[in-house]
Amino acid sequence: MSAFFFQRINDHIQYLRRLEQTLKDQGDFRGCDFHSCKLGQWIDTEGPSQIPEGADKAKLVFEMNTVHEHFHQTGERALAAKEANDPAAVRQAVTDMLKDSNILVAKLMELDRLCKI
Repeated sequence: MSAFFFQRINDHIQYLRRLEQTLKDQGDFRGCDFHSCKLGQWIDTEGPSQIPEGADKAKLVFEMNTVHEHFHQTGERALAAKEANDPAAVRQAVTDMLKDSNILVAKLMELDRLCKI
């Protein structure tokens, strides 16, 4: 795996950990929208141009962006449920975030195989 994609996966995992710590009352991380994190900035800027021509760029970028946006929205939902003192909704949101996280990591690994960064 290239250092670039390894770093994006690490950034993503750190974001998830910080959010989970806040949900456990061990931090005050508030998250950000899906355009503001490092992965979102890459997707919105040079990311698509770094996907080789043989790949289905539009599909890969759309899938990555859709899951990434949902991941951030679910994080916001988890924080709102925490503030509303709704543990069941927090658990559901965390479950959804973990599903999205697995998909994002798989997509990053797929992009790593396709890209030459």
